[in-house]
Parts: sequence; structure tokens; C-alpha cells
Amino acid sequence: MDEISAGTLFMLFIGAVLAIAVALGVRIVPQGSNYVVQRLGKYLKTLPPGLNFIIPFVDDVAARVTTKEIVLDIPGQEVITKDNAVIIANAVAFIQVTRPDQAIYGVENYEQAIVNIIQTTLRSIIGGTALDDALSSREEIRVKLKDGIADNITDWGITLKNVEIQDIKPSTTMQQAMEAQAAAERLRRATVTKADGEKSAAILEAQGRMEASKLDAEAQVILSNASREAIENVTGAMQDKELPAMYLLGQRYIDAIGAISASENAKTIIIPADLPAAIRGMLGKG
Repeated sequence: MDEISAGTLFMLFIGAVLAIAVALGVRIVPQGSNYVVQRLGKYLKTLPPGLNFIIPFVDDVAARVTTKEIVLDIPGQEVITKDNAVIIANAVAFIQVTRPDQAIYGVENYEQAIVNIIQTTLRSIIGGTALDDALSSREEIRVKLKDGIADNITDWGITLKNVEIQDIKPSTTMQQAMEAQAAAERLRRATVTKADGEKSAAILEAQGRMEASKLDAEAQVILSNASREAIENVTGAMQDKELPAMYLLGQRYIDAIGAISASENAKTIIIPADLPAAIRGMLGKG
């Protein structure tokens, strides 16, 4: 009875040890994960998804690493541009662990390390760029950022799938300064536009006066020439005949007297006593 009891206990003990060994030696790795296995503290192998076996008490799982893409949010940080402007930039990165052993043993915390290297590289790129270029050349900055960090993290067994610049914007103080500058620029343009308009108007007015004066002068010349030709024609027609000249001048004289008489201010009219003699005097004949 005692021997059976001792044997039974021994078998139960052995069964329990085997059960524990099997439980410790069997590893079921889920899809999208890899297990890094160490033997006596040294890297041994990486377990793929599915059913795997290790030696209990000798081998142990040092790390469970996801092989799915990891999204890293890069916090916003203040960056000084080439022209000493302060802007805030943040990004997002998509990475995938392709060599779990290198990711675990190559760096202490690969996610934090990648965040730090992206921030450092982003500061370096923007630091060599002027403010206007940094705000308008987001795609160019993204390409430089990706090229700058892709090779560095490859040594850690990590592939950079993509990196995107989420936002690049001036700091609050810089925004206020830019708004003030924009307002001043709008005022300057309005002033210049007004001055140009006034200048154009003055030029057009001066040109108008000049053209009017020119036309008046030409009209005076034309009238003068016409008067000269008329006088010459009259002189040629009259020759030594007095009567036509006396008739014409008398007609003009009568018209002038009529105009003066029609005036409201006319009080006295002086008529030459000898109209023919006056006409002869005007013609230069005694």
C-alpha cells in the first residue's frame, strides 16, 4: 500500500514535470508577430507565426515583436529656419520590423529611437531652408526626411514604409509678425496704386491741355491765314474801286452800330459825320 502510494506519487510528479515542460516548450506565435528566443541569455532564433518548440528551462522568449506596420506620431517641435524664423513642424512615420533580432539587440527602444532621429533630421532640413520655402515645399522636405532616415534605421532591422509631414506652420509670435507685415504690405500697395492713379490722371490732364493748346494754336494759324487770304482777295477785287469797299465797310459799320444799340448799357452812340471820308481814311486814301 505504501509502495503503491509512493510509486503513484512519483508518477504524478513525473507527469506534472512533463506537463510543465511541454507547456514551457510549446510556443504558439500569432499571425503578425515574431518571438525572439534566447538560450542561456544568448540570441538563438526567431520564432515565426504558428506552432513552435523550445527547450524548457534552457530557452526563453526574450521579446514579442509585431511585424505589422507601426504608426509613429512625431510630436510637434519648434524649428528655426535659415532666415531665423520660428516654425512648428510635426510628422507621422510608418515603419515595419523586418528583422526582430536586430530591432531588439540593435537599439534599446527602437520606436523612441526612430522618433528622435526623425525629429533631429527634420530640424536639420528645415534649419537649412528659408521660411517661405519651408511653408511651400512640404513635399521636398518629406523626400529629404525619408532619404535621411531610411538608411539609418535599416541597421536596426526596420524598414521605413513612409513618412509624412503633418503640419508646418509659423509659431504664434511669428504668425502675428507675418500678419502685421501683410497688413503693411497691403497698405503700401494701396498707397502706390493711389499714387500711380493720381500720376496717370495728372499726365492725362496735362496731355489734354497740351493737345487743346496745340489745336487752339493751329486754329489761330488757320484763321489768320484765312483772314490774310480774304484780305488779299478783297484787295485784288477792289483794286482802285472805292465804292465796293465803302459798301462793305459801311455794312460792317452798320452791323456794329446795331449790336451796340441792342446792348442794355448803351447810352450814347457816336456816328462819324462824314462816313465816306472815314472809310477813305481807313483805306488810306485822302
